[in-house]
Amino acid sequence: MLEKLLTGLSKTLNKILLLEDDLLLGETLVDLLEDYEVTHVRNGQNALDFTFKEKFDLYLLDINVPLIDGITLLKDLREADDTTPAIFLTSHKEKNKLFDAFSSGCDDYIKKPFDNDELLLRIKALLKRVDEKKVTCVGKLFLDTIHHRILYDDVELDLSVKEYTLLSLLMAHVDSTVPKELIINELWSIEEGGSDGALRVYVSRLKQLVPHIKIENIRAIGYKLVS
Repeated sequence: MLEKLLTGLSKTLNKILLLEDDLLLGETLVDLLEDYEVTHVRNGQNALDFTFKEKFDLYLLDINVPLIDGITLLKDLREADDTTPAIFLTSHKEKNKLFDAFSSGCDDYIKKPFDNDELLLRIKALLKRVDEKKVTCVGKLFLDTIHHRILYDDVELDLSVKEYTLLSLLMAHVDSTVPKELIINELWSIEEGGSDGALRVYVSRLKQLVPHIKIENIRAIGYKLVS
């Protein structure tokens, strides 16, 4: 089942943000990455702006670019809890620059000039690792965070937004008690005003939808999904 889900994920075009100030090289890379949805920008400020507008699956970042250099950009993104995988493309060969690149939070580093096939292989390997992490399995339950769906025994569950959020939260902390306060904050905004009673209703609904799963009520603390 996990293999089927990963195959489904691979059919969705991954979105790549390419930061490269060399116009010719940038256009060449866009052509090379024809199997991906690529947004090409030529300075760090534009790259930062796009990260607020869209969600990307991978960052390909040159280091020496105008306005905000690639290393500073990635440091800022990591400090803002952006965990999108990143590969630096650079002509730098100094060890201290390599150290700075990895210290900023990059996942890989490839020196210019590079072999196109090597770059494609590195991208595929990194995205595959990320996709595997986006699928959580608990018994016959499968959480696919890319398509925001949960399957049980190969059948997609018909869940409301709050039911999906609740079950995915319990799956992410399987065999551990999730405090009621945390669940309520995830399911309801301050204006909506969630309550213990409303939470019990959603837990009951999940038990009715998937009678074979076991959700325990840890008295006065929270709820636990048992594997």
